[in-house]
Amino acid sequence: MTTPRWVVLPAALGMLLVALPLAGLLSKVPWPGLWELLTSQSSLAALQLSILTASVSTVFCIVLGVPMALVLARHGLRWLRPLVLLPLVLPPVVGGLALLFTFGRMGLIGQHLEAAGIRIAFSTVAVILAQTFVSLPFLVMGLEGALRTAGDRYERVAATLGASPTRTLFTVTLPLVLPGLLSGAVLSFARALGEFGATLTFAGSLQGRTRTLPLEIYLQREADPNAAIALSLLLVIFAGIVMVIAYGKGRIRS
Repeated sequence: MTTPRWVVLPAALGMLLVALPLAGLLSKVPWPGLWELLTSQSSLAALQLSILTASVSTVFCIVLGVPMALVLARHGLRWLRPLVLLPLVLPPVVGGLALLFTFGRMGLIGQHLEAAGIRIAFSTVAVILAQTFVSLPFLVMGLEGALRTAGDRYERVAATLGASPTRTLFTVTLPLVLPGLLSGAVLSFARALGEFGATLTFAGSLQGRTRTLPLEIYLQREADPNAAIALSLLLVIFAGIVMVIAYGKGRIRS
């Protein structure tokens, strides 16, 4: 297929739109004091909390997302796809409010949990819930596509050989779509690591408990701009690594 020459110009403009802000950020990085800024107590606490909560939320995405993707891909329930995709198009603050009105102290479920002495909002658990809420579609959609591409012929063969549905899932289906699952998990982790709006609305910004790296960057933006720039660079590096890993998994899958 021959690509029209005129598409080169908008393609180049799009590349510049992505690259120039990154260049602008790099131009302001305080290189001489970078290590001190990245290893401050507040920065390390935010980074540790971010990695911990993003890892846990990724596990939840896998546990919940694999069955969701199977239902969408194998049972023809395509009308459920808009519901699964909804967190992708919702403003993060709206997602945070929805979680707050569900699991908050006076929320739909939260009021009953509160009566039982369980408080979720403005806790580390709230951070994990917010991250899972916004990250889950990345895993589900990626894995659903891999399942549709793989088809079900090997599963039918396994069934004719007497394998149970559960055994077929773990010995045939999941190994077959493992690159798609890993790619979706990596993207979910990256989305959870960068989550801001829903976390701030539902979990607040309590140092050591709910103040993740994006929240720390937001707070440092006024108090210590150099620290905000240094932490932003750290997130950009993390995002770049994640994209390389995800792209590699996608190439393996294809």
